[in-house]
Amino acid sequence: MPSYRVRMIVGMLHQGVDPADVLPAAADAARAHTPVEATALEVVRGQPRLTVRYEAPDDLTAATVGRAVVARVDTLVDVETSRVTRRFGARWYPMR
Repeated sequence: MPSYRVRMIVGMLHQGVDPADVLPAAADAARAHTPVEATALEVVRGQPRLTVRYEAPDDLTAATVGRAVVARVDTLVDVETSRVTRRFGARWYPMR
């Protein structure tokens, strides 16, 4: 099954949200639809970036999962940008 990931650059936490809850909530949102392979929180060029990697049978399903993850995260923190990519070999490519 193909591997996909959704990456989000996030901003301010919403009032009352514990930062430790954001990444698990993102993973749970994906896990409600498909197996989750990995999650990560990184700071890239001073910006926090959340990544959830998951399996999906096709691009349409992967896009739906990505939207569900972004929608859930957006209830906890401001999502500034997001992108779903698909893995081919060792590289990640944007979906069309």
